[in-house]
Amino acid sequence: MSNAEIEARFAKLETEVSHLKAQIQTANQTPWWESILGTFAEDPVYDEAMRLGREYRESLRSTAPPELD
Repeated sequence: MSNAEIEARFAKLETEVSHLKAQIQTANQTPWWESILGTFAEDPVYDEAMRLGREYRESLRSTAPPELD
């Protein structure tokens, strides 16, 4: 392989690496929760888990002693 061929391949690799870096930076700008938003839409198991969690938190509130002023 000649020097010109190696340089051409190296230039192509540099371009590809810069494209990949740009994609990574763009992907990191989106918060993680936006990428999973709607994943559990219309899922009865998820709805039940949320109901049970809410029930549990409400049960803790009703048994907590009153706060002092």
